[in-house]
Amino acid sequence: MSLLTDLINLDLSDKTEKIIAEYIWIGGSGMDLRSKGRTLPGPVSDPSKLPKWNYDGSSTGQAPGEDSEVILYPQAIFKDPFRRGNNILVMCDAYTPQGEPIPTNKRCAAAKIFSNPIVEKEVPWYGIEQEYTLLQKDVNWPLGWPLGGFPGPQGPYYCGTGADKAFGRDIVDAHYKACLYAGINISGINGEVMPGQWEFQVGPAVGISAGDEIWVARYILERITEIAGVVVSFDPKPIKGDWNGAGAHCNYSTKSMREDGGYEVILKAIEKLSHKHKEHIAAYGEGNERRLTGKHETADINTFKWGVANRGASIRVGRDTEQAGKGYFEDRRPASNMDPYVVTAMIAETTIL
Repeated sequence: MSLLTDLINLDLSDKTEKIIAEYIWIGGSGMDLRSKGRTLPGPVSDPSKLPKWNYDGSSTGQAPGEDSEVILYPQAIFKDPFRRGNNILVMCDAYTPQGEPIPTNKRCAAAKIFSNPIVEKEVPWYGIEQEYTLLQKDVNWPLGWPLGGFPGPQGPYYCGTGADKAFGRDIVDAHYKACLYAGINISGINGEVMPGQWEFQVGPAVGISAGDEIWVARYILERITEIAGVVVSFDPKPIKGDWNGAGAHCNYSTKSMREDGGYEVILKAIEKLSHKHKEHIAAYGEGNERRLTGKHETADINTFKWGVANRGASIRVGRDTEQAGKGYFEDRRPASNMDPYVVTAMIAETTIL
């Protein structure tokens, strides 16, 4: 008698040409990821060759019951680390049957900015540091923390090792390898300052692909924590008090910044960002005011400041960039629950256009 795991791991490649495509989209809250699978006659590597699909938008908070059909447009393909073989994950965005992007579709507007010839010429690179917190299911309390109590103060947990310092490493490592398998340009992971909190980095990724890769990496993480019976939280301040919040620092450069004389271009870009501070903060994630307090390696939410190697600044420039006279800078303001399509496009729009 086959076990459930045997059937889940069935290799279909020698039995059928057919593949399974898991279509992924963002639900009505702007943070909830939804997906459903469909059978295709054979392998596909070009998203434009995939069929559009539909779903019931009234069940995701994205359409009324009397006109509930929302159309999925396939935009990016990744290898499926769960089903493996030729099976794929497909990142989609959502439209009305008339072809208009629905209000929660932030990818469409971002793609327009990234396809602007002036932006394309600058080849914007992004490296996004996605922090998150692992929570014990049913109790909404960080993994490894005593129920109803607190661990020792922060200090030993950042990049820590040992059963009393690192909680959930098996999930983190499974996620790291699954992202590499999928074709996501995940560049690293580390344990964070608050116990039970971790980070993965995606990049360098060019333009719209940064948003696609972060969303699919989040999806893979949600699926792995589902298997592990653990909840992943992208709340920017999951625990009140003297504990670090969770952000999604965005490292950014353009072609002009990466070339000789780029430091001057970086300074001009930072000045442009300073004039649009309020607009950026408004788009950088819900509940960010609980995180950006001026403590715990953040700048106060109402203040814009930049500095070299300053982790208490809104914008940090690295020592290596200062010394080389070219490179990149880090926008430390985005919250862990930010929409990467919104943030990456907004930074490009403010600094280039």
